[in-house]
Amino acid sequence: MSEWDAEFEVESESDEDPDFGPHGDARIDHAVASGTFTLDGQTFDVENNIWVVGDDAECVVIDAPHDVTEILEVIANRRVIAILCTHGHDDHVRYAPDLGLATDARVLLHPDDLPVWRLTHRAPPSGSLHDHQVIPIADVDLRVIHTPGHTPGSVCFYAEEFPGYPAGVVFTGDTLFEGGPGATGRSFSDHDQILESIRTKLLTLPDATVVKTGHGPDTTIGAERDNV
Repeated sequence: MSEWDAEFEVESESDEDPDFGPHGDARIDHAVASGTFTLDGQTFDVENNIWVVGDDAECVVIDAPHDVTEILEVIANRRVIAILCTHGHDDHVRYAPDLGLATDARVLLHPDDLPVWRLTHRAPPSGSLHDHQVIPIADVDLRVIHTPGHTPGSVCFYAEEFPGYPAGVVFTGDTLFEGGPGATGRSFSDHDQILESIRTKLLTLPDATVVKTGHGPDTTIGAERDNV
């Protein structure tokens, strides 16, 4: 076990990590990157959302698709605390190791998605994400919600309190979109499981919670209740 994994094993008991911390007003920066997604012998053109959460000094990056240069432009001169992977599909993690090297940041993935990660990368990520883990950045807490279904280790990141979002905000990767659940029917996915994850872990959030997805536009929890 790496020092980073050991640190998270200890801190997951108290749901905090001292390596992260508040440094100012949080904001969400966004860009869209174009590229491809490959699985089960098929390749698709996709556009991915890049989410950077932090303040003027520090940030975390949620997923690292397609283009390191574009992500670095969003980061600007801030210190990157960690690269948080919503899941292990190549269109979300292809450039995570390169971005980690460029920013001296750790790449974190739920361990249940290591088999998916290994379809793209030989070396493992720097550390793990765990259900209920809390990642403080700027003046907000991002809580990890394990939402298996799209992949076994898919996670969402939920901030109950966030400046400009009165009912909070959740970053759902490919678990929940405008229009309903993420895709299943390919390797590592489970349709019944993604429905269970959304119904028991996401639809319990307030209706006005803003949903920021891995692809496409924002939605809200309330808007998706009838789509699940």
